[in-house]
Parts: sequence; structure tokens; C-alpha cells
Amino acid sequence: SSPNCLSDEQRAEAEQLKTEGNEQMKVENYSAAVEFYSQAIALNSQNAVYYCNRAAALSKLGNYAGAVQDCEQAINIDPKYSKAYGRMGLALASLNKHTEAVGYYKKALELDPDNDTYKSNLKIAEDKMDTSSPTAGMGGVDLAGLLSNPGFMNMVSSTNGRWQSSQRPLVWSLITRWRVMSALWRSCLSCRGQQFAQQMQQNNPELIEQLRSQMRNRTPSAGNEDQP
Repeated sequence: SSPNCLSDEQRAEAEQLKTEGNEQMKVENYSAAVEFYSQAIALNSQNAVYYCNRAAALSKLGNYAGAVQDCEQAINIDPKYSKAYGRMGLALASLNKHTEAVGYYKKALELDPDNDTYKSNLKIAEDKMDTSSPTAGMGGVDLAGLLSNPGFMNMVSSTNGRWQSSQRPLVWSLITRWRVMSALWRSCLSCRGQQFAQQMQQNNPELIEQLRSQMRNRTPSAGNEDQP
């Protein structure tokens, strides 16, 4: 519902439903909390807090994909809502998407620089990003994450993207090599596979650094604490 069309009674009812959801979260009745937050959203679909709170409940239930969707909605409504970025980071980290989680934690810290939880979660995500990918031997470049990122792939293929035409063959060459290396890693974590990763680093150091830079500098396209 449009907030401009809501009566005072509807706003109050939505807030009461949110409060009921918060109470259910305190007693770890997460399914009931989701239901209360959903009812609040049905009354007022333009309140970022309701989506963000429901994301927290969904994460507790293990529905991380649903939590990501709710965080995205909260961010769309209120791009300055730091908690939505933090909870997005938590959900993505739970999906082992640590590279993406890092980006959202950094955005959360931009908006709330003194939040120790965001700082701690960012450090954990960065550490896991360096060790969880089969391309960790390439200095922590998560090519798997990059190749599954539509924004990155569009940038590579688009004539209006940041990549110059002369660079695209190198990118696609790297992608092809990554696919071969990924197959090697799936078969066994052998010394030979690690040498292959090191060879890629040696053969394309400038391109690897460009990819690292892209990952460090990208911003979210559009997070453990009490519910507001």
C-alpha cells in the first residue's frame, strides 16, 4: 500500500503487527514472526523496517535467499538504511557468497562507521573470501563470484562498459582458463591444480589486478541486534 494512502489507524495497526513480530523474535518463534511482519507489509509495503525485520526472521529459519530478497526491497525503499546492508551481508555469507557479502558490509560501515558488528563480520567475510574459493591461489580473486555476477558480465560484454575492446579477449581467455581450473579443482585439490592457479597469476598479473580492483571498488546494486 502507498504510505500516502494509509490512514492513521492502518499505520498504527502495521506498527502493532511489527511489534508482535519483534516479540516473537525474542522468544525464537521465527515462523510466527515472519507471519506478523508479512501482515505489517500487507498494510504498509513501503516501510523498509518491516522487510528488514522479516529478513532477520527468514535468516533464522535458514531461508537465506528469502532474506536476500527482503533486504533488497528494504534497500530499494531506503538506500541509507545501514541495517539492511548488514543483514544482506549476513544472508549472503550464509549462502557462501563472501565476496558479495564484503561489499554489503562495507556499505553498512559507510553508513554506520562505528558499528563493531559490521566490522567483525566484514573481517570474517574477507577471511573466508580468501580461503573458500578454488581460486584462492590467485590472491583471493573469486572468479566464480565474478562470473555469476550479472553486472560484471554485462560490463565485460557491453560496448559501453568499462572494459576496452582490446581487453575483452584477455577477459574471455581468463574465463576459459578459470573453467578448466575449476574442473581440475573439483576432481582433486592436487599440487598440480595449485600450480595451474599460480601460472594464471604469473601469466596475467595486470588483468588479475584489474579484477581485484573491480571487486574492491564495486558498490551494491541496489545484516544479531534488536529489532527496531
